[in-house]
Amino acid sequence: MEIIKIGFIGISGVLLAVFFRTVKAEYGVYIGVMTGLLIFWYTVQNLGFFMEEMNILQTIIKQDNGFLVILMKVVGITYICEFCAGICKDAGYGAVGGQIEIFGKVMVLLTGLPILLSVIQTIQNFEG
Repeated sequence: MEIIKIGFIGISGVLLAVFFRTVKAEYGVYIGVMTGLLIFWYTVQNLGFFMEEMNILQTIIKQDNGFLVILMKVVGITYICEFCAGICKDAGYGAVGGQIEIFGKVMVLLTGLPILLSVIQTIQNFEG
């Protein structure tokens, strides 16, 4: 049922933004940004359950939880960059949104390097 609420908020926000964009263009942008922030706030409110499940997963694994931390950082980076780039593109600044997306991809690559290094070390240990 949660997805229906978010879908309704998104569609309503877009319809309002399109309606007000004909009156004054910046109103459409403001409504779009506020709709995005409302959905983002609702998403953050539901992260508590996810964090509880991640804590349970960490206790089950009982090993270095560095990989789970990296996974969470990558998910956070991609979500924030996608959100910000979308706002920039909706406001008519597609080039800025594209640069944010490129920055996010580079940051995901840099954040994932420890996992790549760990895999390479594991492969070397099997060979030697």
